[in-house]
Amino acid sequence: MSTDIMGSVSAFGGGLTGYIVPFLFVLTIVVFFHELGHFLVARWCGIKVLAFSIGFGPEIVGFNDRYGTRWKIAAVPLGGYVKFFGDDNAGSVPDREAAAQMTEEEKRDSFVYQPVGSRAAVVAAGPIANFLLAIAIFSGIFMVVGKQTTTARVDTVQANSAAQRAGFQPGDLVLSINGQTIESFSDMQRIVSVNAGEPLEVTVERGGVPVTLKAVPELREFKDNFGNVNRLGVLGISRSMAPGDIKTEKAGPLKAVLWGAQETWFVVGRTLSYIGGVFSGRESADQLGGPIRIAQVSGQVATAGFTALMNLAAVLSVSIGLLNLFPIPLLDGGHLLFYGIEAVRGKPLSERAQEVGFRVGLAIVVMLMIFATFNDLSHIFLGSS
Repeated sequence: MSTDIMGSVSAFGGGLTGYIVPFLFVLTIVVFFHELGHFLVARWCGIKVLAFSIGFGPEIVGFNDRYGTRWKIAAVPLGGYVKFFGDDNAGSVPDREAAAQMTEEEKRDSFVYQPVGSRAAVVAAGPIANFLLAIAIFSGIFMVVGKQTTTARVDTVQANSAAQRAGFQPGDLVLSINGQTIESFSDMQRIVSVNAGEPLEVTVERGGVPVTLKAVPELREFKDNFGNVNRLGVLGISRSMAPGDIKTEKAGPLKAVLWGAQETWFVVGRTLSYIGGVFSGRESADQLGGPIRIAQVSGQVATAGFTALMNLAAVLSVSIGLLNLFPIPLLDGGHLLFYGIEAVRGKPLSERAQEVGFRVGLAIVVMLMIFATFNDLSHIFLGSS
């Protein structure tokens, strides 16, 4: 293993321009729809929205709509926010002092004085919008480009692999894994990839007769076409590329939405599985990435075409929606946690408890950002060559 930091810096700097535009394109779409979810439900609940911002910091350009909302693009394009009447800051932390002096009319327009159900709906709308955006993007791809599938038929079996030990043979057609029906090679890969070290019961069709095999996928490291390292469970088989085993199908609107929802759910499941693996020690945390990694991947994916970039936007939208649902104060999930406690208690937590919670949440978010950025820089500058 050798380390060429100067070469890495040069390569990163040379590709910086190619990263920025795709990164901003993908992130802006995802952030806009997340904040739009908050905005639309807030308007529906009669809450006055003071600002809708893409980015943080000084305003670059903006305008006021007829309801008095300031729509703007800010200088630091690493997120966004919707600020409601009665908020002290962009994190929707209420201004208690100002709230105490509000008139009855102002209270009706403010976020802090809304019923707990309305506040929860506004907060949950952001992540929900992310999931809906992902479904819409995946559905559009399936309708316009189509979905290419390969029959789950075994072409070759690697020597000394998990598949060979399990008794797989060329020509086997995989029918189910742990009782789940397999319709394509991709279906099989998705189950196998997240079950490294776990025993699987695989039913195959061999010579027209169903045969049950016991297989334990092995964890292996792979580099994708862009040099990114992925750790996945594998059996050690290749798919059949015979003409009869490959097809591309364009879906109608209803089927496309169904496929889009299934694809979104798969990303949710894979993400939760990885996070669970990190906490249990089965997965390495070095795969956690931040803005730098997202920018790098966006630039790499952009070279594969617009469809690939939109697919990345859908995956990122799911990830951001899911992340925001974590019960960490300062994130949407933290607000929902507070509202849940309020609903059970019949009154909100004390100002002191909420303040401590938000400070703890801020510390957690900052630590995660630092850790992710460290991983990003390590991935760029300390990659092996």
